[in-house]
Amino acid sequence: MRNGASPERSTTTDRRAKTSEGVLAPERNGTIPAGVRVPDAPITLSTASVYPEKAPSAFEIAALLGYDGVEIMVATDPVSQDLNVLRRLSDYHEMPILSIHAPCLLLTQRVWGREPWGKLQRSKEVAEEVGAKVVVVHPPFRWQREYAREFVEGLARMQEETNVVFAVENMFPVRARGTEVGMYSPNWNPVDLDFPSVTLDLSHTAVSGSDPLQMAADLGDRLQHVHLADGVGVPNRDEHLVPGRGNQPCGAMLEKLADDGYGGHIVLEVNTRRAADRAERVEDLAEALAFARLHLAAASRTWEVTPGGEVSRRGGG
Repeated sequence: MRNGASPERSTTTDRRAKTSEGVLAPERNGTIPAGVRVPDAPITLSTASVYPEKAPSAFEIAALLGYDGVEIMVATDPVSQDLNVLRRLSDYHEMPILSIHAPCLLLTQRVWGREPWGKLQRSKEVAEEVGAKVVVVHPPFRWQREYAREFVEGLARMQEETNVVFAVENMFPVRARGTEVGMYSPNWNPVDLDFPSVTLDLSHTAVSGSDPLQMAADLGDRLQHVHLADGVGVPNRDEHLVPGRGNQPCGAMLEKLADDGYGGHIVLEVNTRRAADRAERVEDLAEALAFARLHLAAASRTWEVTPGGEVSRRGGG
């Protein structure tokens, strides 16, 4: 059994019944509640969510709370950069590494070298070594002119060489004195760009003032990865609140994904740096997981109501 894991979690997971539309709710007395299903989408914890603690804490807390895996935010923390240590942590906690976030932040410009294509190549190699399915990548900064000019075509070439999915994340504009400043090239919004796979971040939609539900609809099956967080839309402030504490439609997004039979990843990427202590951090991450589990379910439209108010099961069954 995983160190610190709850035995109830593994029992519940084992007793779920899979369908072509996803995973049905756990069985009760050998039967499955009609009309309720959960998509076959893992809910994982980003190592960024435990900052200022380090990556080992993310594995420990994810295992303790019953997350399905972790996403490694490759950052200045040496552990996040070390393939061998990451493998040992994954094995010890029995917690799979399901995605790698490439070091694309301003603070990580020197992590894994300064050459942006080299960073992506290294991210891909690490993902392949640990069995991760996704590499999250940001659009280039506008001052990375050569990288930006070749980004769409170059990423497509890299994608042809691996089964790891490169999922380009939506970012946000920076505003100065009411004027929008373009930090990213070709654009902070990947929806209208020719990327086969996209990561949708709901803290970033709060900053940009975007409608995440519309973005998800526009992306269709290109939506392969979700960073679940919240925000209230303060300009230039990427808040990454626990879902339900901001104004983003986090619950509605999860319900839509469930209704659509989404099979990508749901990654809790939240900010807990203001937690008073570790206990409060764990409580925040438990709340985030509970929110995701609660809303990542959809009642299939099994029942219909006639104009006269009569309720009946669809199809007469």
